[in-house]
Amino acid sequence: MLTTILIIVLILLLLGAIPTWPYSSGWGYGPSGVIGTILIIVLILMLLGRL
Repeated sequence: MLTTILIIVLILLLLGAIPTWPYSSGWGYGPSGVIGTILIIVLILMLLGRL
């Protein structure tokens, strides 16, 4: 149950990090890079059975 909620929250964060507005296009890869790193860590922990 916790992993499902965590995956949904991470997907929503990834969608929120997409630079769709004009003011957010100058942010670069920062927001999506950090969220992508968190997503990779969570996926590795899920595969190892730690979550």
